[in-house]
Amino acid sequence: MKKIIILAFILLTTFACAQPKKFAVRTIAFYNVENLFDTINDPNTLDDARTPEGADRWTSKCYNDHVQKIARVLSEIGNDVTHSAPDVIGLAEVENEAVVADLINTSYLKDYNYGIVHYDSPDNRGVDVALIYKKSAFKPISSFPHPLHVYKDDGTPLNTRDQLLVSGELDGEMVHFIVNHWPSRLGGEPRSRHLREEAAALNKQIIDSLLKIDPNAKVFSMGDFNDDPTNSSFKKILQTKDKKEDVQKGDLFNPMETMYNKGMGTLAHQDKWNLFDQIYFTYDVLKGDKSSYRYWKASVFNPDYLTTQTGRYKGYPFRSMANGNYTWGYSDHYPVCIYLIKKPKNKK
Repeated sequence: MKKIIILAFILLTTFACAQPKKFAVRTIAFYNVENLFDTINDPNTLDDARTPEGADRWTSKCYNDHVQKIARVLSEIGNDVTHSAPDVIGLAEVENEAVVADLINTSYLKDYNYGIVHYDSPDNRGVDVALIYKKSAFKPISSFPHPLHVYKDDGTPLNTRDQLLVSGELDGEMVHFIVNHWPSRLGGEPRSRHLREEAAALNKQIIDSLLKIDPNAKVFSMGDFNDDPTNSSFKKILQTKDKKEDVQKGDLFNPMETMYNKGMGTLAHQDKWNLFDQIYFTYDVLKGDKSSYRYWKASVFNPDYLTTQTGRYKGYPFRSMANGNYTWGYSDHYPVCIYLIKKPKNKK
């Protein structure tokens, strides 16, 4: 009997030691919400289509449905890992702060007590970026919308989205988030390439300025870049790395490049996947102090309900608008996220 008790004790001790350590986990997400516009005509922007009388016949019923659907998606990103909604979320294609407020006050999100950082951008249609964050996880200290000064082929300015920089404390740890929505491929990729290369140059300038102040700065850049991870904006201008072992101090690591090379994407066009929605970051997020937040893994959130199930566009993201009609879908993009982990502090 004594031998049995000793054996049982050894087995229980071994099992307990074999259990994985618990880590603190935070989720950082990004979602292009496909024109989350209210129904009110803004005389200062070209939003006329998004009104009840406009080309999109954008009624309160459409708007409220879109808000609820986007809120549901946001509430479920990373939920299988953390059993909660993301801690910090970058948004693209929001019209103003009011629509973001409607979003975070839905039944899906209101209990998470999100805050908002938003600035009106120079975009002609009033398309903006924004950052929302759980007040229990992140405390903003400063924010600034960095304007992108670029020009069309005819030499006239292209009024496009700012790059939103938000600096603050994630559970007391200083971090920086940049939310992007780079110029589109209107007119074709080659013709518009220089616009995104200039956007990449601005992004690099912002990141480099933060690293100059603090060489160990943890900087996250997220957004709809209208470029894939292998395009020149990333590989030539930002010089992102896709292999962890190649990342050195001052480099940027882009986990989305490996995913893209495996055939993954966040939007589809002419039966080809693109991975325009990305999150990349500085060296110390990847290889910094283990007692602080570090990168764990990345993901494209693409459950079945976000995917078109029938017809010509079967397998594509289930978008909310097609041919000027509201489809009762979600977005033409899938959201993406990364997970950060850190070891818990030892109890004294």
